[in-house]
Amino acid sequence: MDALDIRLLKLLQDDGRITVSQLSQELALSRPSVSERLHRLQEQGIIAGFTARVSPAAVGRTILLFIQVSQLRMNPHEFEKFIEDQPYILECHRVTGTVSYFIKAAVANMNSLQQLVDRLIALGTVNTSIVLSSPISHRIVLPEDV
Repeated sequence: MDALDIRLLKLLQDDGRITVSQLSQELALSRPSVSERLHRLQEQGIIAGFTARVSPAAVGRTILLFIQVSQLRMNPHEFEKFIEDQPYILECHRVTGTVSYFIKAAVANMNSLQQLVDRLIALGTVNTSIVLSSPISHRIVLPEDV
């Protein structure tokens, strides 16, 4: 990646709806050059996809929480299959250390939270933390040497 690719990544992460024409103007490149760079970054897996970031609170999921799961009572593959089917779970990360998984979830109310925890308790030891605030909820990702 060169400096133009890095600027392109920053612009896209600032505004995922920016047009190729706008990118072309910002980078002082032709539209075909910008399109080629975008295509190459996608082929290399640097750009993993284009999506909309939706605010969980704005769609009624006002309680954001992190769940730590340890001492699994099933194999990790079975646990991960179970987690895939849980609509409240936004992210799930298998980690090293005494905790096996960190899970990020968003629920509408305490009843939904209780139901989710009740489902998870049967699978292992569960520890939940409700998010009070998120000073950094999204950060632009660029190579470290920038």
